[in-house]
Amino acid sequence: MAKKQVFGEEAKSLKFAHRKMAKVIISNKNDRGKYSFRETMIDQESVENFIQRNKT
Repeated sequence: MAKKQVFGEEAKSLKFAHRKMAKVIISNKNDRGKYSFRETMIDQESVENFIQRNKT
């Protein structure tokens, strides 16, 4: 039995559901000397660019 094929918006939503994601944690030191952390979920392909943009 053949698998039913999906077209249009439904196909796009299924494709984006299988994206590989990465959690990136950026740390910043404030004026008082304490560190704060920020978590972000982004696509795995754009991790290097995100880190370069958020370096201090």
